[in-house]
Amino acid sequence: MTNEITTITLNNGVVLPPVGLGVFQTPPEETTAAVESALHAGYRHIDTAAAYLNEREVGEGIRRSGIARDEVFIETKLWISDYGYDAALHGFDKSAAKLGVDQIDLLLLHQPLTSRFDLTLDAYRALEKLLADGKVRAIGVSNFMPEHLERLLGVASVVPAVNQVELHPYFQQKNLQALNTKHGILTQAWSPIGGITSYGGGAKKSFEDPTLLEIAASHGKSAAQVMLRWHLQQGRSAIPKSVRPARIAENLAVFDFDLTPEQLAAVDALDTGVRGGPNPDDITLENAGMPIPEA
Repeated sequence: MTNEITTITLNNGVVLPPVGLGVFQTPPEETTAAVESALHAGYRHIDTAAAYLNEREVGEGIRRSGIARDEVFIETKLWISDYGYDAALHGFDKSAAKLGVDQIDLLLLHQPLTSRFDLTLDAYRALEKLLADGKVRAIGVSNFMPEHLERLLGVASVVPAVNQVELHPYFQQKNLQALNTKHGILTQAWSPIGGITSYGGGAKKSFEDPTLLEIAASHGKSAAQVMLRWHLQQGRSAIPKSVRPARIAENLAVFDFDLTPEQLAAVDALDTGVRGGPNPDDITLENAGMPIPEA
């Protein structure tokens, strides 16, 4: 059995705990307890976003846990409403103040704003400035498809450390993963255990998949644990989301077993190519822009 995938080193040398607690759609009133529970269970990586409107509660959960700030990796994202150079710098100030920290470990652009990619590029320049000033330890992007990434890399001074995208057995984005790898960008999975297949209305639900359940039974694990292990063994970071203490703990108990090459291949074969979340090109200021409140 292996226990070796306990950290991932980003392309700038910053070390990232590979499994983080996600708080997407976690109501603010539940977020503090979920974060505190996760940290007590052994998590050291919390992923939030300005647009989740729960950064303040994430910070409170970290403080209540009693875990030292330098032991917790905090990741958050700027929303498209705060794109542009000066707006993005202010977006950082809002997030840092809500989180109650001076430095953010990883700051991402939440979406490519393809209808105003000039604002996307200006926001990324602001991230580069924040990195140079030591206000963030690493920078990256989220939901960037190959064409968005290539446009960014054509002008960026700093290669993103991370690209966080929808990625689970039913939607694997292999071409994007290969491009990330080519440029030394860590692929980080949101909805890593296919939660979106359960609440997204699709006919196939990853938690009920016979292949995953068979593999899980052979290891005495759950389908969710098999999916998380699949990510880890293939070099990805994963951000599972839960508010239930037992499930939060279960999602971290993935360092004491190995999937065989045949089992990894069986999970790979589940790819349908069907996205569960929105197409990034469909996100615009007109349909998704919202003011991010001040701290």
